Amino acid sequence: MKRFLLAVALAGLAGGAVAADAPGLPVTKAPAGAEVYIISPKDGAVVGQEVTVLFGLKGMGVAPAGVKKEGTGHHHLLVDVKDLPAAGQPIPKDDQHIHFGNGQTETTLKLAPGKHTLQLELADENHIPFDPAIVSKPITITVK
Repeated sequence: MKRFLLAVALAGLAGGAVAADAPGLPVTKAPAGAEVYIISPKDGAVVGQEVTVLFGLKGMGVAPAGVKKEGTGHHHLLVDVKDLPAAGQPIPKDDQHIHFGNGQTETTLKLAPGKHTLQLELADENHIPFDPAIVSKPITITVK
């Protein structure tokens, strides 16, 4: 029985190693000169607990998630994220990685008082960041 459990454990470890070495989903090349940026609020702004964030995009168009159309992507808003999502992997979906898969170009956030960072990242139809990543300059806002 011990040999059987050891064999199962080793097989699981080997399988994990194979999965970790497996290539990610196809990565879409970013068009030259494409930029994403936050129109509003401005870096350093003091805002209320409800803040409207306007997204800007240059050199590309917006299309909903799941729609493959060359030269388009959709927005993801990164809230208080220190490290960008992993290249070649779907952007996580949680309170810090907000997806706008319907092609939205603005949102209203409810944030706790204090300092917060906001950054946009554009992704392809599968929520995979472009190569190279199309990300905005992070901004810092203070919620009163």
